[in-house]
Amino acid sequence: MAERIQTGGPSIELRLAPPERAAYEAAVRVAVDERWVERLADRDPSLWSHDARVQAEIGDRLGWLDAPRHFADQTASLETFGDEARENGFTAAIVAGMGGSSLAPFVLRQTFGTSPDWLDVRVLDSTDPAAVSAIVDDLDPLTSLFIVATKSGTTTEPLAFQADAYARIEAALRQRHADRHTEPADFMAIVSDPGKSVESIPHQASIPSIFLNPPDIGGRYSALTYVGLLPGSLLGLDLDELLGSAQLMLAAATTREDPEENGAVSLGLAIGTLARGGRDKLTLIADQEIAAFGMWLEQLIAESTGKSGVGIVPVDAEPLGTADTYGDDRVFVRIALSGSAGPAAGQEVGDADELIAELAALGHPVIRIALDDPMDVGGEFVRWEIATAIAGAVLGIDPFDQPNVEEAKRLTRDLLAHRQGNDAAAARTPSLVRDGLALLPDKGLDTAQATGTLAGELARHLARRDPRSYIALQAFIAPSPARDAAFARIRTLLRNRTRNATTFGYGPRFLHSTGQLHKGGAPIGLFLQLTADHPKDRPIPGWPYTFGELIDAQAAGDFAALEAHGLPVLRIHLGADPEAALATLERALETALGG
Repeated sequence: MAERIQTGGPSIELRLAPPERAAYEAAVRVAVDERWVERLADRDPSLWSHDARVQAEIGDRLGWLDAPRHFADQTASLETFGDEARENGFTAAIVAGMGGSSLAPFVLRQTFGTSPDWLDVRVLDSTDPAAVSAIVDDLDPLTSLFIVATKSGTTTEPLAFQADAYARIEAALRQRHADRHTEPADFMAIVSDPGKSVESIPHQASIPSIFLNPPDIGGRYSALTYVGLLPGSLLGLDLDELLGSAQLMLAAATTREDPEENGAVSLGLAIGTLARGGRDKLTLIADQEIAAFGMWLEQLIAESTGKSGVGIVPVDAEPLGTADTYGDDRVFVRIALSGSAGPAAGQEVGDADELIAELAALGHPVIRIALDDPMDVGGEFVRWEIATAIAGAVLGIDPFDQPNVEEAKRLTRDLLAHRQGNDAAAARTPSLVRDGLALLPDKGLDTAQATGTLAGELARHLARRDPRSYIALQAFIAPSPARDAAFARIRTLLRNRTRNATTFGYGPRFLHSTGQLHKGGAPIGLFLQLTADHPKDRPIPGWPYTFGELIDAQAAGDFAALEAHGLPVLRIHLGADPEAALATLERALETALGG
């Protein structure tokens, strides 16, 4: 049964089998009886908790509901900033952030591209030394605007990127004998929160352009704040149009009392109810031009719902399969753009819409959203923020906290503090070598008997999954198109042979998104962690460790955090040639899975 729900923006269509339709309709009745739409519009924290302390915390995290209106008053000054950046000779901008501070800029950059008349906006969110070099080393430090984006003002990664940028700018100024009144801070801007947050950022007193967000907006709900809008101004986007799309969606979501006429609330009720009934793998299939939206959405859903032993597992950019390769724990979300060339790269197998129709006919839940224009992404930010908040209410959790994110960070800090001792070295060094790759099994595998081939180790590890598991690939290596393609093949192999959902993320980026779900959600993940050598490491100026040491410690810290939760994790060290090692891994997985 299909139902099309009209909203202030693009419509949404739900196709649910009878049992799931009944559960959804029951949730709609509860939402109507308990006035969920009205309470959402009133910023009533009792929608999510009856605990006074939790309600007080939630009350300080609902500013995102005001963001489209609030920032509509800032578009003129933002567009002036973008114009002045060009007039001042800037040709590029580097957004240095993590998680909520980097993913919205990434979506806008990938969706709208760059123009010769505007700045080349790049997002730096990897501490791998090769990744840092790939983003910044071909740019002139004196024509590149460096944006430090951190809500807390203390996030390790953007501050490390800032230290690197400051030293590069300072060296360029000396080399070119710049005016003695010019300093590196003149080539920087800040996006942060007021008070201690911005005051914690080095050189903030000398940085001329500082953009302070309302402090009651959490990082993953900050797409339509300065986090996304400042980079948008440098890309030359029409910010009024982007925010206009968002305001239309927000108005519909907070005024239409019947959820079945409210595309954002109905979506949240659907995905929350489906997850509660075992359909907790939200599989995203987006057209190529808007595919980057899935990465932002992955963080929003995973970090908001993955806690207290429950959660929705977003499955982004998994290559398309045939209908028989999917388990009965899936929900499929098709996000289509009018006039698109088709599904995203890496999803080439079959036609997406034909597959969706077949899946619906087989009884899988299908949600279809059709966008008329890429600018509708403004409304989609709002739709999914509200839907995620509503899904949290259905699941009985607080969708605005992230109780497990700090674990891996703490363990990373401990490793870095003791990096010259044996503890850090042992934590980073895999203990087994098979087929040219080194492995570090988790404590659940019998390492005394682990004398087989790489395929044998993988088979033992994969045997720990069950039909509800998801297989998470965690790559603490520098991204590249060749590596993206290799991981797409590996995901396809794993999914086709096991029918388990697969997820993928580059570290440390995913630590600020799906990392919360991994540790705090349902204990159904099975993890493959991948690390590599650093043939050319990169110092962090003024810091006691390098970028290579930082990302190694981040990998080791996450490994330890997963083990602390009793989750199955296997580390595979790819050595100095990750491309060749990934090919070896793919062959070993073929054997391990009975190929």
